[in-house]
Amino acid sequence: MILDWWLDPLAEDFMVNMLLATTIAAAVCAMISCWIVLIGWSLMGDAVSHAVLPGVVLAYIFGAPFAVGALIFGLGAVLLIGVVRDTSRVKEDAAIGIVFSTLFAFGLVLISITPSQTDLNHILFGNVLGVSKADLWQIIILAVVAVVVLTLKRRDLTLFAFDPTHAHAIGLSPRRLGALLLGLLALTCVVALQIVGVVLVVAMLIIPGASAYLLTDRFNRMLIIAPILACSCAVLGIYYAYYLDVAPGAMVVLAQGLAFAVIYLFAPRQGVLIKAVNRAQRRRSTALAAP
Repeated sequence: MILDWWLDPLAEDFMVNMLLATTIAAAVCAMISCWIVLIGWSLMGDAVSHAVLPGVVLAYIFGAPFAVGALIFGLGAVLLIGVVRDTSRVKEDAAIGIVFSTLFAFGLVLISITPSQTDLNHILFGNVLGVSKADLWQIIILAVVAVVVLTLKRRDLTLFAFDPTHAHAIGLSPRRLGALLLGLLALTCVVALQIVGVVLVVAMLIIPGASAYLLTDRFNRMLIIAPILACSCAVLGIYYAYYLDVAPGAMVVLAQGLAFAVIYLFAPRQGVLIKAVNRAQRRRSTALAAP
């Protein structure tokens, strides 16, 4: 019975494509989320994921690959945020909010006025059920590029995340490393775009890294825990979406959110309930030891 629960959906080709695309996207999002969480770039991840929307719509209008439009607007948003921050009194968080909300609104306007035989709203909410072989190969290629670069530059990016001043002192350029990470962030948004859509991409870019951060103090272990956790949630989310007939992308993100909630409460060292129990035990021990 349990084996049938796992094997029956695999008889459907769309289910196999959906599982492959979702687990690949979840893994690469989880990997880069470790750096995003450490640096404190959660809002930047939100900005980039929303800013790619007009690029995707324009790519559709001109018949170009979605990845091209998304990358152009993702990187353009990062540059625009830097320009507003560096040339005015506006602080970075405000610049991020202004740029990403304006570009997102521009994308919504383009969707509303673009004649289309297909429903462009899947850009907002994902369309993992419609992943074709060509889409799957695009996801695989972009994911491989992101993972290879992250792996090759892992030491430099980690030093940049923990101590950019020291990175600069030993000859590294924090500005270039930051630009590289933002470029990879835009690339990763493209990978996850079709799976969960623009609205929920930011969840896949934050939750796995935040969950792993509560489970370990070592960054190398975070890079292992986060993808494993994200891929597990992706598989479970897809299966439950199949049997409950609900939105797959939303179910994957919901699974990640529930996993974070469990870790937040019961993590061995950082869990809120575990720390409360340990404090109560220490108070009890102190009271018993008192004369």
